[in-house]
Amino acid sequence: MLTPAFDLSQDPDFLTIAIRVPYARVSEFDVYFEGVDFKFYAKPYFLRLTLPGRIVENGSEQGSYDADKGVFTIRLPKETPGQHFEGLNMLTALLAPRKSRTAKPLVEEIGASEISEEGVEDDDEEFDWEIEQSPYEEVSESALNPQCHYGFGNLRSGVFQRLQDELSEVIDIKDPDSIPAAERRQKRLAAELAKFDPDHYLADFFEDEAIEQVLKYKPWWADTYSKVMASLGKSQEQENHAALVSFSEDEKYQLRKFVNKSYLLDKRAHRQVYYSLIDILLAYCYETRVTEGEKNVESAWNIRKLSPTLCWLETCTNVHEILVSFGRRVLCYPLYRHFKLVLKACRDTIKILQLGKSAVLKCLLDIHKIFQENDPAYILNDLYISDYCVWIQKAKSIGYLRETHSNFHSKKEGFIRRLQGTFWNPEAGNTGGFTSSSHEQARPSAWSAVSHVASAGRCHLSPYAHRGGWLFHSFCLCLSLVSLEMD
Repeated sequence: MLTPAFDLSQDPDFLTIAIRVPYARVSEFDVYFEGVDFKFYAKPYFLRLTLPGRIVENGSEQGSYDADKGVFTIRLPKETPGQHFEGLNMLTALLAPRKSRTAKPLVEEIGASEISEEGVEDDDEEFDWEIEQSPYEEVSESALNPQCHYGFGNLRSGVFQRLQDELSEVIDIKDPDSIPAAERRQKRLAAELAKFDPDHYLADFFEDEAIEQVLKYKPWWADTYSKVMASLGKSQEQENHAALVSFSEDEKYQLRKFVNKSYLLDKRAHRQVYYSLIDILLAYCYETRVTEGEKNVESAWNIRKLSPTLCWLETCTNVHEILVSFGRRVLCYPLYRHFKLVLKACRDTIKILQLGKSAVLKCLLDIHKIFQENDPAYILNDLYISDYCVWIQKAKSIGYLRETHSNFHSKKEGFIRRLQGTFWNPEAGNTGGFTSSSHEQARPSAWSAVSHVASAGRCHLSPYAHRGGWLFHSFCLCLSLVSLEMD
């Protein structure tokens, strides 16, 4: 059976389902609906939906067929007139999940009454204390968990053991199945420090015509966000603003291809999933802006390279870590390395989060398409993006997204303020003298690293020496991002 293309819309009293079946026999079709269940069959097409609200058969239902377009349009009355059905554009979530092919329950509760009599007799036997013992030895994390976990919700492991040829083209970490999370992070930080190029940064800082151009670009979410902000003073609720985000036919086709499934995530994993989502969105916003929406052969590389989640299989634990790691990588790897792009990507991500699930899903679908068209990067779809596309549709509310956005915004502002702290005294002239600030006393080791790298970098600054104190101000601002450890 084929799953047809379909689309749903609504008015206060009716739910409208448009089903495209160009090769069906119009004389032979069946429609069934009751409560939240809807089924449609017209050979060779079959469609089964689990609706977000209840519908009822009361004689007012209508149906029509457009022979030129091959589209069935079915209007079904709502059980509660005026009710707003949420998530009608989440096509994957509407497709009913596949049923288990086994009659045995997936989880069984074993009660005391099921214990055999022999088992009871065994419990009554005297315990043999004469057993061999060995001294206690501390077991390392790697020994306890030889296969390290990664992927969406840290639910995957052992994937790269069978993908050694593609490993170096997809991620930066070697042998991820045996390296624990803490070691991954240390290796990533060391790689970023080794990669940072002060000459490249300074060139982009002073010769910023191209960067100013991309900063003026307005992605699709900018206009949508403006419309949402304009409507906040009206009676519409923010949840209804999802209607402003529309999906193309290609995106709807992507949604129908995903397999509908559920994810068992504990509270910690659930928060980590949201944090990694922000990390991925930041990389996507940067890529969309620097290419001005025109994807190219470097798009997949840009997204995965700027995201520690995708490039190092790292799991973020708070928003501050996300901002610092993203800022470091923007100033170390891509073609345009400017701090304004870091701030712009932060603001773009905030706008997407405020627009809700539909906007986030639209971005994820674009990332999925980019990775799917890139030979090694498709593995990241299997590890992260496909699961994100399914999971975000089934999130019952965007309350946590709003909470994350609020924390994200506050952390971002604090992050910027600390980066703009007084690391350089303009009155000290061009000698490279640093002021004594609270950061120096609070982080002596980090401050020494900043001072050392700044001193080492003076030999590279001669082409820009005429710029004066602002040169060292920008240089130390960048180094504070790269080297300063902030809690």
